[in-house]
Amino acid sequence: MTDLAHIRNFAIIAHIDHGKSTLADRLIQLCGGLSDREMQEQVLDTMAIERERGITIKAQTVRLPFTAADGTSYVLNLIDTPGHVDFAYEVSRSLAACEGSLLVVDATQGVEAQTLANVYQAIDNDHEIVPVLNKIDLAAAEPDRVRQQIEDVVGLDASQALLISAKTGAGVAEVLPALIDTLPPPEGDTAAPLKALLIDSWYDAYVGVVLLLRVKDGCIKKGMKIRLMASGAEHQIEQVGVFTPKPEEVSDLGAGEVGFVTAAIKTLAGCRVGDTVTEARRPAAVVLPGFRPSVPVVFCGLFPVDSSEYDRLRQSLAKLGLNDASFEYEPETSAALGFGFRCGFLGLLHLEIVRERLVREFDLDLITTAPSVVYRVSTTAGETIELHNPVDLPETSQIAQIEEPWIKATVLVPDDYVGAVLGLCTEKRGRQVDLTYAGSRAMIVYRLPLNEVVYDFYDRLKSCSRGYASFDYHMDGYAVGDLVKLTILVNNEAVDALAIIAHPDNAESRGRAICARLKELIPRQLFQIAIQAALGGRIVARETVRALRKDVLAKCYGGDVTRKRKLLEKQKAGKKRMRNVGNVQIPQEAFLAALKTDDS
Repeated sequence: MTDLAHIRNFAIIAHIDHGKSTLADRLIQLCGGLSDREMQEQVLDTMAIERERGITIKAQTVRLPFTAADGTSYVLNLIDTPGHVDFAYEVSRSLAACEGSLLVVDATQGVEAQTLANVYQAIDNDHEIVPVLNKIDLAAAEPDRVRQQIEDVVGLDASQALLISAKTGAGVAEVLPALIDTLPPPEGDTAAPLKALLIDSWYDAYVGVVLLLRVKDGCIKKGMKIRLMASGAEHQIEQVGVFTPKPEEVSDLGAGEVGFVTAAIKTLAGCRVGDTVTEARRPAAVVLPGFRPSVPVVFCGLFPVDSSEYDRLRQSLAKLGLNDASFEYEPETSAALGFGFRCGFLGLLHLEIVRERLVREFDLDLITTAPSVVYRVSTTAGETIELHNPVDLPETSQIAQIEEPWIKATVLVPDDYVGAVLGLCTEKRGRQVDLTYAGSRAMIVYRLPLNEVVYDFYDRLKSCSRGYASFDYHMDGYAVGDLVKLTILVNNEAVDALAIIAHPDNAESRGRAICARLKELIPRQLFQIAIQAALGGRIVARETVRALRKDVLAKCYGGDVTRKRKLLEKQKAGKKRMRNVGNVQIPQEAFLAALKTDDS
């Protein structure tokens, strides 16, 4: 058990691509966590999808031993956090388990939108913050300008900010002594009843559910019987360990330490992050505050292509939900797609990552419906309904008003692209709140309807700013909106998976774009297919897929009748495959067409 005074818990926070994971690599090497043979780039990004995309999705913990210049041995618990706004909940949970933060700022790019968002989260958690300027080895690095920018924009004293290059290792050796001197040791009482915060969990096929804990008080040992205070479930501890970053068994975890435990937990229910873990024999009197629950902002339906895979999808979602606390789901049915789940996400990238993880890790074949946000519908009967699925929108005569969610968005962009960004925000029904300058960069604050942002805002923002704009947002309440339901009809049958809610000004153009895209994507059949977009009872767009005429018996002259029967049976099997929506097979890309309707 380590003395509390010799423990430091800290998270590495930064904007996307400012060098968090690379700095974590250098710190692991410096402390001897891995040998040179075991080392690889972004060693903490363990998922294949993280390595392919070059982004961190899951926060990872590492316990590092460090000996100071005076010979004192310290234990450093490092948490490497994601940078993208869609994974901000991972950051908030990581910060709750630490006493300090290492703020990494790119010396060439300066302060970006997520830099601000993460710093404010760290300040909310009463963290001591150590600023570090990374990438000083690049010719474009401007450390003096960025130091001043940190002081002007963030309000932190950056005069003592360390200058490092995580890529080459220059200056990294000074980071750990600075952390030890600046950050406070954790508080706790080893003799008190066990009280540990459940900060993450995941499912392992061999040992069951693995719990990642930050011990606040007391001590946790192998063989101890623990209780999860929210569910009341009790389990016997089989293994206690830490990540170095390899999993390594230890005899115990004392107050202030971070580590994992396994207890042959086979049921996924009850193992929710934010819960308090205590000893069954000597329980804690009060629970820890836990985490503020995440609020999903984007919803879509996930359906198995083969309806017999429904149960496997349900089990896979339960396992994934254990590992990703910001992801929510509930069962739903669709006339077009059968049984599936309505899932809530923190953004479009989060949706994309979860879908890809389900396909890769659980070998599922899925159909994803068009994303939508949560509306509040007030009916003429005086009821207020939370609408997650556009299909459930009541008849127009029953609606008193519809409220839509708005966000407050912060965009940091070079001066050259301000006009293009302002034009985009105005086009998306935005209302300007603020426009200030920090050197040659403008900080634009806009209120925007979330419905407009989830479709193509981020892609178009990157396009109109040549990739230089950075974007962050938070929810900013609801406001009454003028909204209509756009229904897509294929062969006179409504496809509920393609219904969307839009503003009347752009509903018709969006309907035309979806119809045009569907015409390209739906394969020609042996009959003519009408694709229509309707606002209420009014058709606003139509495309027609011309019929495919094919006589399969044309070349079948003479011979036994079984030759003809064989060809007709083959044609019959092909027609059966078409019958997915009504009697038309709509491919998976068509359900994503609503996302890609930008003219560009």
